[in-house]
This record gives sequence, C-alpha cells and structure tokens, in this order.
Amino acid sequence: MKNNLYRLIVCLFVLFLSGCATALVVGGAAVGAGTGTYLYVNGELRTDYSGSFDKVWAACERTVAELRGTEVQPSREIARGSIKAIINDEKVKIEVTYRAKNHTTVAIRVGWLGNKMSSQLLHDKIAANLAKL
Repeated sequence: MKNNLYRLIVCLFVLFLSGCATALVVGGAAVGAGTGTYLYVNGELRTDYSGSFDKVWAACERTVAELRGTEVQPSREIARGSIKAIINDEKVKIEVTYRAKNHTTVAIRVGWLGNKMSSQLLHDKIAANLAKL
C-alpha cells in the first residue's frame, strides 16, 4: 500500500515538473516570436515591433498625444525610455526598449494593477502610428 502511494506521488511530481517545463518552453516561444505576439505578465502587456527605436518612440509619443494624455513625463536614454501619462483618468506607463536593429520592445501598464484590454488598445494605436511613419 505504501509503495503504491509512493509511486503515485513520484508520478504526479514528474508530471508536474514536465508540465512546468512545457509552459516555460511555450512562454519562451511567445517571447521570441516577434510582432503580433503579446505577453501579459504582472499587469504589463509586452510585444515586439519591427522598427527602429526612434520610430517606435515617435509612434508612442504620437499615441499619447492623440489620446490627449495629460501630465506626460517622457524619460529617454540611448536604448531605453519610458512615457508616463494619464489617459482617460488612468495612469499609463509605456516602456520602450531597444533590442536590435529594427527590433524594439514596448511594454504597457494601465492602472495600478494593469488592464489588459486598455493596454491592447494602446498597442493597436502604436502599431497604426508606426505604420504611418
């Protein structure tokens, strides 16, 4: 009886570990897949854009301006920047990070805990503005 219980516990443990490994592989594939793939973690929606850091930054600034963001606080360095603003009475933080030539990552958090739908709408606006540039 104890042997069967021990075997069951070991099997469940092995299955649990293999399930976690699979999730990590899928998560890794989602991160590396490129534009059109979104990763939502801890209230932040992140995706990659095919465009230079400068063009993606300009698209983000244009998006905030079009949505009439107030209390806009841009902070830009060589390969990284963030824009904090209030849009529709919600705090918004947009982080732009250079990854490689014509490969830039944008992460958006709306509100204190994050709002996936609002973040997705902002990403859609950024993509549309990037296409115009």
